[in-house]
This record gives sequence, C-alpha cells and structure tokens, in this order.
Amino acid sequence: MKTLYMVRHAKSSWKYDVDDHMRPLKKRGHNDATLVSEKVKNEVAAPQKIMSSDANRARTTAEYFKEAFDISEENYELNHDLYDFSGQSVMQTIKGFDDSLDRVMIVGHNHAFTSLVNMLGNEQIENLPTSGFVMIDFEENSWADISTGTTVKMVFPRHLK
Repeated sequence: MKTLYMVRHAKSSWKYDVDDHMRPLKKRGHNDATLVSEKVKNEVAAPQKIMSSDANRARTTAEYFKEAFDISEENYELNHDLYDFSGQSVMQTIKGFDDSLDRVMIVGHNHAFTSLVNMLGNEQIENLPTSGFVMIDFEENSWADISTGTTVKMVFPRHLK
C-alpha cells in the first residue's frame, strides 16, 4: 500500500514586487501552516519523505511540516517539477517515487493539487485551500501503478479555527 500526503502551500503575500517563484508567505500563511502541521502530526504517521516545490511559498510551508514531523534533511527534497500548475509534472514526479517509500508528502500549488486530489482520491472537492492537507491511500505496491485511491483525511485551516 502507498500513501500520499498532499499539501497546498500556505497563503502567500502579494505585497512585495518579486518574481512569482520568490513570493513569501503572509502572516496568515505562517499561522495556518503551523495550525495544520501541528494537527496533522498527531493524526497520521510521519511521511518517510517530504518533497516540495522549490518556490519560496511552498518551501516555507513544507518546512513547517518537516519540523512538525521531525524529518531529517536527507528525507527532505526540493523539486522544481512540483512548481507546476497543470498537474502533469506533479503526476510524473509521484509515479517516479522510489517504491521503497510507502508514505510521501508533496507540497505544491493549485490548480494542479486540486485537480490531482480529485483525480486520485475518491472524494471531490471544489478547491484545495491554502495550507490544505489531503491523505490518499492506494492499494498498489508501486507508485508507477497508482490510479484511484481512497481519500482518508482532509485537514483545512477553516476546520481548526
């Protein structure tokens, strides 16, 4: 069995005149990422690996989960292919995970993440909110074989306020 944790980056700030890739989180983003990561760490098994988009807002969000789950540097990776908004590169990345890993967390962006949550899970959502967490289990033994799994858990900031 394989388990995928998907986290959309926390709320980012448009206050600064920076390239999209460098946009930071706003205060609410930091607060929501803390809330969700602290809730999730007590409810699910730690991922064996966290892989994040290398965009500033995703990386910063991933670091909250890395700290909450006490993930080592060797099990934390930035991957530019997760800086994807269509979902094609994200899906290729997931299907390329090493099969020795059973639980992987990815941190990235919409519209890709909402689309993939709906495509891979068995529950439809209108929008994966910023800092939103979704857990999907798959019966397959190889990441390359995953298709539709079971949506096991969703934790959104609004559930915690």
